[in-house]
Amino acid sequence: GTCRLHSAMGGAPVAASAPGHEPAAVKPKNPLMPFAIISIAYLLFTITDGAVRMIVLLHAYNKGFTAMEVAVMFSLYELAGVVTNIVAGMAGDRLGIRWTLNVGLTLQVIGLGLLFGWQDDWDKTTAIVYVTLAQMMSGISKDLTKLGGKTVTKLVTPDDKQTRLFKLVSLITGWKNALKGVGYFLGAALLASSEEFGYFIALGVMIGFIFLALPWGFFGLDKNLGTASKKPATLKQILFNKNYNLNVLSLARCFLFASRDLWFEVPLPFFLRDDVYGLGQRREVVGAFLAIYIIVYGQMQSYTPFLVIQPLGQEPPNKYAAALWAMGLIPITALLGYASTFDPTFKERDVLGMLGWSIACIAAFAIIFAVNSSVHSYLVVRYAEGDKVATSVGFYYMSNAVGRLLGTLSSGALYSYVSDDKTLGFGACMWASTAFCFVSGFIVYFCRDNANGLRCGPCMCVPPQVDSEGLNANDTAAANAGATSSADSAMGPTADGVEGGAAAAGEGQPPSASAV
Repeated sequence: GTCRLHSAMGGAPVAASAPGHEPAAVKPKNPLMPFAIISIAYLLFTITDGAVRMIVLLHAYNKGFTAMEVAVMFSLYELAGVVTNIVAGMAGDRLGIRWTLNVGLTLQVIGLGLLFGWQDDWDKTTAIVYVTLAQMMSGISKDLTKLGGKTVTKLVTPDDKQTRLFKLVSLITGWKNALKGVGYFLGAALLASSEEFGYFIALGVMIGFIFLALPWGFFGLDKNLGTASKKPATLKQILFNKNYNLNVLSLARCFLFASRDLWFEVPLPFFLRDDVYGLGQRREVVGAFLAIYIIVYGQMQSYTPFLVIQPLGQEPPNKYAAALWAMGLIPITALLGYASTFDPTFKERDVLGMLGWSIACIAAFAIIFAVNSSVHSYLVVRYAEGDKVATSVGFYYMSNAVGRLLGTLSSGALYSYVSDDKTLGFGACMWASTAFCFVSGFIVYFCRDNANGLRCGPCMCVPPQVDSEGLNANDTAAANAGATSSADSAMGPTADGVEGGAAAAGEGQPPSASAV
């Protein structure tokens, strides 16, 4: 009943339960059937999760809501991730994956159905409260549905590793990243398909995707799949673990993801749509822009070990690598912040020039941020305590959602209230993101993980050190051995999740053998 961990940085998937979800005794006779059902259901759900974000945001923009008001609409969606990440794991222990998956899919139908009731003649306060509650349903749904995708492979894989199944997981992860981006584009494109009925068409298509998945979840899964064979972890064990390194990493993770959502979730789409101060792009173009970011980020995260970490000699990565790559984001956000605040291209609203600045900086951010997320995904497994992985990562699981909530609300306030000139509001979001990147890198430096130093290709930037308080020599040796072994057998991309893979993917959860 212990988790079988393989290095996330070496290309092999990593098995890690959701918080409170201890390894289960009930495993299916046919391992590929539940894997296929849950994976397909989660992939279909992923499309709707990305799409509903665009549908709500762009529809609200057309109705004249401010960035702050839209950020509030998303607040309970993000807050639900803080709570549901914990509750879902404990519910899965007691009731099984079939229950959590089907309840999650059903709540998504309810959330999408509620959005049909959004009336044009409502005052803003009524609309904000109503849409916020509808989005809360989608937020709960996301984490309940995600639980199955994060645990099913560990449950269906026998003790002798099935290489083909692990390869399939990596492939599914790539699909997940791509389909979340497809959801962003599809939601925006369907919304733009008709001025009068586009909103309802988009919601109807998304409900159709969920209905494709629901029958398989109800009738194709064993009701006992995923139930715990021993006493599940308590809420106290999950929330108040004593793992110093993991708690420091989680806090750094919170600021890392806040640094992205300070400009990505609300200000960027608003700025792309704004035809007075921004780029004045059509809805489908905005959806495509964000979709490409998500796909590039997700694929780069999958291949980070082979394209970046191994060539630089930073495998296995440690706190120095995490701090280095977090600081690597600072010049990017600072440059775009400077350009949008002071450069004549933005002051004179040269749309082509502004678009060039935005594409270059945001593409660079996506690549470096993907490296950060991949390094963090490895470190959370390395720092977790052997057979206590599930209880050790509780705070870590919540840190993504807390960071996204902090970033989303802060971005709405900055973009809306810094200036009537929304170019300056967008610049303020980038400057705040720069500060959060620095804080993330500064915090992770305090992890007790000095043994391997830091190498950048042929250069040894930080020499190895003996750390009596942190990971000892045996821990380091084991991490090295695991990473090397996994790298030798790697046949495809890692199975790191992304938020949204996430994002992840979810969007950026700890890696699991079924982070799909």
